[in-house]
Amino acid sequence: MVFSTVIFLCAFLPITIIAYYLVPKACKNYVLLLASLFFYAWGEPKAVFVMLASILCNYLLGLGIATMKQKKPLLCLALATNLGILFVFKYLTFATENLHRISEGIPVIQIALPIGISFYTFQGLSYVIDVYRGEAPQKNPFSLALYISMFPQLIAGPIVRYADVSRQLTLRVHDTQKFYEGARRFILGLAKKVILANQMGALADLIMEGDYAVMSTPAAWLGTLAYTLQIYLDFSAYSDMAIGLGKLFGFSFKENFDMPYLSSSVREFWRRWHMSLSGWFRDYLYIPLGGSRTGNVYLNLFVVFLATGIWHGAGWGFLFWGIWHGLFVIAERLLGKRHLPKALGWIYTMVVVMIGWTLFRIVEIGPFFAYLKVLFGLRAGTFTAFGLRHYLTNQRIFYLILSLLVSLVFDRWIKEPLADRMNGRGNEETKGGISEDSKNEDGKKVNSKSEEAKKVSEGLLYGVDLAEKLLLLLLLAVCFIYMINSTYNPFIYFRF
Repeated sequence: MVFSTVIFLCAFLPITIIAYYLVPKACKNYVLLLASLFFYAWGEPKAVFVMLASILCNYLLGLGIATMKQKKPLLCLALATNLGILFVFKYLTFATENLHRISEGIPVIQIALPIGISFYTFQGLSYVIDVYRGEAPQKNPFSLALYISMFPQLIAGPIVRYADVSRQLTLRVHDTQKFYEGARRFILGLAKKVILANQMGALADLIMEGDYAVMSTPAAWLGTLAYTLQIYLDFSAYSDMAIGLGKLFGFSFKENFDMPYLSSSVREFWRRWHMSLSGWFRDYLYIPLGGSRTGNVYLNLFVVFLATGIWHGAGWGFLFWGIWHGLFVIAERLLGKRHLPKALGWIYTMVVVMIGWTLFRIVEIGPFFAYLKVLFGLRAGTFTAFGLRHYLTNQRIFYLILSLLVSLVFDRWIKEPLADRMNGRGNEETKGGISEDSKNEDGKKVNSKSEEAKKVSEGLLYGVDLAEKLLLLLLLAVCFIYMINSTYNPFIYFRF
């Protein structure tokens, strides 16, 4: 089931919310667990048993790690179990395909990829590792099942660590303000997805699935730009919706993006992009390898980015995409504090990232190099089937400009309601009060201008809050129009 569908918005979500808030506190987790299993089984009826097996293994191994004196052997077994499940269902087909090319006697084993297996496997790994490090094990198997299968972040993240939500599984706050913030965040994420990401995706598909032999260099860069915008808007939109849905049910998930396309180095890009994955690899792989303190830091970084590429998919393109980013991160570290001017650093970073996204999109190495030749004007022949203007209709120019503005400017505004931001600034601006004080009949100081300003400020904030809520309702209606009128609605990260 996809968030940006009418059945999710008009049936699944409202039914789940009503049931969740009608039942007693002790039953809320069970409602959410049943809803999550139904949500996953809707598109993957058989794959739900793989997830349940993963949950059961992690539950038993977590209890064993917590109670046994010799914890390391059980931790190794937990790592082998989780990574083994991931390998069989995500990488075995790819591995046997490559072995079959070497020896035709080796059969290709075809196994369907369960949606979101990389995400829930990493959450299971997070649980057993956190227990090994001293976190209290989850004795209630249903609570652990909810943590791993919770539908808001089940199939495309963000990756939620057990240590971050262990207390929220039993103690969390439900109030109208948090519910509104969740609904607001969800609607804005939905708008990013259906209004912008889908438009950029359609443009990227039109160009990047065309004939490279007759493609112009400007058209190729437009295709790469469109995909660069699509993958950010699509994935960050899902994270926005997941964070918003979490708030609807009282959970607080950490942010997953921090304006990555404003980065002036590749290292900074990875501090801002898919932060839950970057943080996971840092804490569970990079630091255990020795980090920057022990061993060869460059080898440690290379291993992390190699693992990052492999995590994203079973294909040589994903592996080389991870290596591509790793090499630039290593080079930047070798250069130390010698930085390019910020503007040049931003241009360099975006070129690296966009070429990386081209490889990520095409995946196959041969076609990628063919497209790369077009990007840099090296293709054979001079005939061009369609010029840039063929693709840049007025409508697409509008969506392109709006997508750039959201990605580079406006996206930071969605994390907090406008009235709250204004109120925060207002408090800072009036901390010193107004200097002109007067005395009342009892001789006590009063600040009439401060009281008056406070009333004006409260009225303004109320008006802003009301206007924002009306605009959100209008935006939700526009989203429904887009969803009803369009059949193009992919979620890029579902395949991971």
